[in-house]
Amino acid sequence: MKWPFKLLLGLAYTLIYFPILIIAFLSVNASARDYVFTGFSLQWYAAIIEESALLQAIINTLTVAVLSTLIATILGTAFTVMLIHVKKRLRLRLLMLNNIPIVNPDIVTALGLLTVMSVLGIRFGFPSMLLAHVFFSIPFVILTVYPKYKTLDHAVYEAALDLGAKPLRAWFKVVLPDLKSAMIAGALIAFTMSIDDFVISYFVYGSGYQNVSIWLYSRLGRRTFSPAIYAYNTLIMLVTALIMGGIGLQIRKEHRHEKNTD
Repeated sequence: MKWPFKLLLGLAYTLIYFPILIIAFLSVNASARDYVFTGFSLQWYAAIIEESALLQAIINTLTVAVLSTLIATILGTAFTVMLIHVKKRLRLRLLMLNNIPIVNPDIVTALGLLTVMSVLGIRFGFPSMLLAHVFFSIPFVILTVYPKYKTLDHAVYEAALDLGAKPLRAWFKVVLPDLKSAMIAGALIAFTMSIDDFVISYFVYGSGYQNVSIWLYSRLGRRTFSPAIYAYNTLIMLVTALIMGGIGLQIRKEHRHEKNTD
């Protein structure tokens, strides 16, 4: 690789990771003011527990993210299975409908969900936020699982049926293991979308029930938020890096095993 390409690559990675490094740096700054550095300290990591409002917002965020990810992954996989078994013309139309929420502006989706939930009388708070996050997560799961499911050899499933396995048991024993990697990828995208969302959450949250993004927004104008938010974001980034690293190692291990088998 020639040096101009290396320079551009280095610049791109700098632009991507520099803000992340700044947040990590501020999380170990002993000063409560961002622009003053007084030494290294881990006090803001301990302050996550001491800041009751922030801690509750983190609990709300993780609760909604985990539950919406589980529900969206199950429903998205089920919808993918149904897509395969409908006629091609209908399947293409359904896939097009599935892509609309993905490319739709968040403000439009948020306003639509607000209107529907108001009409249906859904209580704003945890129920409304959970339903909203499930709604915008399902299309990403379908978009991730569908290509993998389409490439599977369905003759293996039919062979399991011929050998006496019931349809549901054959699906769990034969199809599900091959879909596992795609489902995990879809779940990770859904979890990231949920934990990162602000616009849709802001429209459907109820009084007294805030996630981290709404909690931060409510304090951003007055600059009254605790630096503990930097520590929380740093922990999230570290966990994400560990998960992605673990997935990468697992994929490399599987490829190595396939080579040894061949």
